[in-house]
Amino acid sequence: MKVHLFEKINQQALAWVEDMMTEIGTSDPQKALHALRAGLQALRDRLSIDEAAQLAAQMPLLIRGMFFEGWHPSGKPLRIRHEAEFLALVRTYLAPREDVPASDIVTALFRVLSRHISPGEITDVVMSLPKDLADVLEGGWARGERPASGR
Repeated sequence: MKVHLFEKINQQALAWVEDMMTEIGTSDPQKALHALRAGLQALRDRLSIDEAAQLAAQMPLLIRGMFFEGWHPSGKPLRIRHEAEFLALVRTYLAPREDVPASDIVTALFRVLSRHISPGEITDVVMSLPKDLADVLEGGWARGERPASGR
C-alpha cells in the first residue's frame, strides 16, 4: 500500500476542517474539528438511518468515520423538533468544550456541507427535518438559499 493513498485521504478530511476553521473564524484546527464533529453527530442523530447513510456516502473516509463514531442507530431519528433541543444536542456533542456557540456550529456546518455534498442530498436532508429545524439551517446555506420544500 502506498503512502500517498493515506495522504490523499488526510487531504480530503483536512479540506473539511479548514472550511470549518474559516466558517467559525478560528485558526485552531482542533477547535474546528470538535465543532465539525459535534454538528455532524447531532445532525446524524436527527436523520433517519437511510438518510444518514446517504449523506455519509458523500463524505471523505475520515469525516464519515467521525460522523458514525459512537452511533447507536436504534431509536433514530431522535424526536427533536425545535431549535433549542437541536442546539442542546450540538452542545452535548461539543462537551466538554464550550468555546463555540451551537448556533454558529450549525450555520458553519451547513456552509461546509454545501461545499462538499451534492445539492440534491442537501435538499433531502433539509426536507427530512421538521420545519423548525429546517429553518435553523437556513442561515447555513452558502448562497443564502434553502431548497423549496413545500413547508
